[in-house]
Amino acid sequence: MRVVTGASAPRRTAKTAVAAALLAATLMSCAEEPNASDESDGGDGSTTELTLGLTYIPNIQFAPFYVAEEKGYYKDAGLNVTLHHHSASEDLFGGLKAGKEDLVIAGGDEIVQGRAGAIPAVNVMTLYKRYPVALLVPADSSIRDASGLKGKTVGVPGPYGETYFGLLALLAEGGLTTEDVEVKSIGYTQQAALSAKRVDGVMGFVNNDQVQFEQAGLDVRAVPLAEETDGAPLISSGIGASESFLKKRPDDVRQFVAATLRGVEFTLANPEEAVELSRAHIPTLKDAKSKASALAVLEASAPLIRGSGGRLGESDPQTWSRMADFMKEKGLIKKEIPAEQAYTNDYLPEE
Repeated sequence: MRVVTGASAPRRTAKTAVAAALLAATLMSCAEEPNASDESDGGDGSTTELTLGLTYIPNIQFAPFYVAEEKGYYKDAGLNVTLHHHSASEDLFGGLKAGKEDLVIAGGDEIVQGRAGAIPAVNVMTLYKRYPVALLVPADSSIRDASGLKGKTVGVPGPYGETYFGLLALLAEGGLTTEDVEVKSIGYTQQAALSAKRVDGVMGFVNNDQVQFEQAGLDVRAVPLAEETDGAPLISSGIGASESFLKKRPDDVRQFVAATLRGVEFTLANPEEAVELSRAHIPTLKDAKSKASALAVLEASAPLIRGSGGRLGESDPQTWSRMADFMKEKGLIKKEIPAEQAYTNDYLPEE
């Protein structure tokens, strides 16, 4: 669910987008090792081991998973789930490929990039049904929509990851390209860059960066990606698994997805209690200020998770298809990827 950015929270997505291409050749030559959790099938009534890769340090963005653990939803499903937070040096899909992780949090766009780099990952549950990235500008900015970006300077952490993908999608909406704007790599200094007027706007996450701006007393406005019928041609965070793992343990994946969705539903309905439950996993979540900030992030995340309706966790085939085409058109992947290979709704609970 890698949605945390800002100077205080460097994103794993940034490294992932570059690393996927660089490591593709190596990963292609690696045979998948047996996963230690395969040794327990739960057939004798014991719990089955599963490891989920969380691609960031402990953070409120992972609240649905913390809730599912603390409320016993995974245990109820016969699962003993290890929540493994990645270190800064870990590749997004490295644990999956090495058999050290069974599932991983990854953006739909990252899944497509991974498949283009010969990493056979599949999205089995989409967490954010709306893409969480937007252009953040001062409240009094003249920029009102994508077309207003022409000739402006836009700050991004770098030419990679969801913030950059979001910029490309926003420019396309306005009939523009990166040739029509000055794209400035500012690292994770969005607040400083915008406050000092080094840029006209920054790409950030509405459920984190915008929240941080507002809590710092900075008056900003979001210029979001399209939300009409077609919407943005991008898909954010979800749960990914390798094709081989899905073949070996489909029932465990279904149980995991169902239990996680219980965690999602509880978090949406009880954000304050979700913050309290998450304290067992987040060492920095101690005082009233940090809890208020965490609650603000969860409340801003709710509309992104719910989307415009439909089942929680469900992938939209048309959006996946448009995303695969968009990423190929923009040079984010070097070969065409059949969208239907990158996702499935087969592991969601039956309606």
